[in-house]
Amino acid sequence: MVLFWALVIAAIIALVRYLQRTGRVERGTVSAEELLAERFARGEIDEEEYRRRLATLSEGRRRT
Repeated sequence: MVLFWALVIAAIIALVRYLQRTGRVERGTVSAEELLAERFARGEIDEEEYRRRLATLSEGRRRT
């Protein structure tokens, strides 16, 4: 039983450290621009779509 709880605690610590390295724990969320940049970096969207969506996000921020 002690070994089980030790493994659970170790897993939680490892998860927290991983999330801190990615910076997502401190901010709580990932910004839309960061998510868009990640998709572009992974090749999910091309440069034209990246720039178009980034411009759309910028326009939305100016309106509010």
